Amino acid sequence: MNDRAFTALGIDVGGTKTAAGVVTFPDGRIHLRRQIPTRPERGGDPALGDVLELATVLAVEAQSLNLRVDAIGLGICELVSNTGEIVSANCLPWQSADLRDGLSTVAPIVIEADVRSAALAEATFGAGRSRRSFVYVTVGTGISSCLVLDGQPFTGTHGLTGTCASSHLPHLSQPWDSAAAVTLEQIASGPALVTRFNQLHGQAQSGHDVLAAARAGNTCALSVVRSAGEALGATIAWLVNVLDPEAVIIGGGLGLSEGPYWESLEASARKHIYSDLHRNLPIVRAKTGADAGLIGAAVTAWKKFSQAAVFSHSQTVN
Repeated sequence: MNDRAFTALGIDVGGTKTAAGVVTFPDGRIHLRRQIPTRPERGGDPALGDVLELATVLAVEAQSLNLRVDAIGLGICELVSNTGEIVSANCLPWQSADLRDGLSTVAPIVIEADVRSAALAEATFGAGRSRRSFVYVTVGTGISSCLVLDGQPFTGTHGLTGTCASSHLPHLSQPWDSAAAVTLEQIASGPALVTRFNQLHGQAQSGHDVLAAARAGNTCALSVVRSAGEALGATIAWLVNVLDPEAVIIGGGLGLSEGPYWESLEASARKHIYSDLHRNLPIVRAKTGADAGLIGAAVTAWKKFSQAAVFSHSQTVN
């Protein structure tokens, strides 16, 4: 791209909110930032329209700062194959072709799973920058994970990594009855905290409402939050036992929170880690914070399209 900074538009589409920002590289500086509610209950088309409008507005605003958007990276809370195809519809029934057709009018686009984008942000600019391996876990509307090796998110054979909390936990029959089968997301995610607290006659609209009630000493909220952290911590320990990473980095709205959720999560993880050799490994919050998703999406675009531009230029010169 000659001497001009590469400018990418990073879009992070989650189940609750969609965050986007204009980011320049190689410094990873965010120049513009916007956030809108995703509202997936409306269906795919309205949500897609919102994303297209958001991208267009940010690209125009970037021009006022003398920045031209070179590429778009979009991280989505769905499974994304190694070829960049969306292959699930748990939250949004989007087709990759529709996204590309719409957003390519602004700039070339690459699609990635949101957890891998956020993990890439931490590997490039965050708490994983100096680490050869780490596990990134994001906790918010959903819960997912990503193993990072030598700065690159591990994608597996098909690209379908990350669903550490979506499968049902075993339902044991008598005499070890564990009640109805549930998923970790039904215990420890933001919506789960709300559902469980309100079943105990609480009045919460968001997971952060439940955290606030717990910090204020509400015994029902404390019970819900601590049990959620306990369950999530045990799963994090399982990941550590299997993968033996240098560190665990936690992001997402709940993952970045202070108080009993984090305290219970960390204590449970350390209790359930099997080997004393890594029982005290670092368990830290994401340094890129709430911007991890949009920064990581932008990094994905930067790594793909800046290298392509350099290669194309070298071929022309030769």
